[in-house]
Amino acid sequence: MKLSQNATIAPLKLTQYLLQYQPQDDKSLFLAKAGYTIANWRQLEQDLRSQILVLEAIPTRKTQFGQKYEIRGTLRGTNGKELAIVTIWMIETETSETKFITLLPDKENRT
Repeated sequence: MKLSQNATIAPLKLTQYLLQYQPQDDKSLFLAKAGYTIANWRQLEQDLRSQILVLEAIPTRKTQFGQKYEIRGTLRGTNGKELAIVTIWMIETETSETKFITLLPDKENRT
């Protein structure tokens, strides 16, 4: 199934979590390999919508808050480098809103 192109991608999730260095489970250095920084966080949002949300979403786990989905794909960054990623999304039970949860390196992808 495909998730809504209008999914909510919280700016703070990108600027204060994914693109800002974290002492544990940091993703900013991984994303920097493809040219993503806090300065161009809007490009990351746009690329998630145009390159990842168009791919097939696989249902994973249902929680008390909603159904979670996983989308695996390749994100081509601002510098042309490609990153194999896994993204997690959720359709909230209460609101039916689709929300971006997180992004991780796809360690199962050997490309």
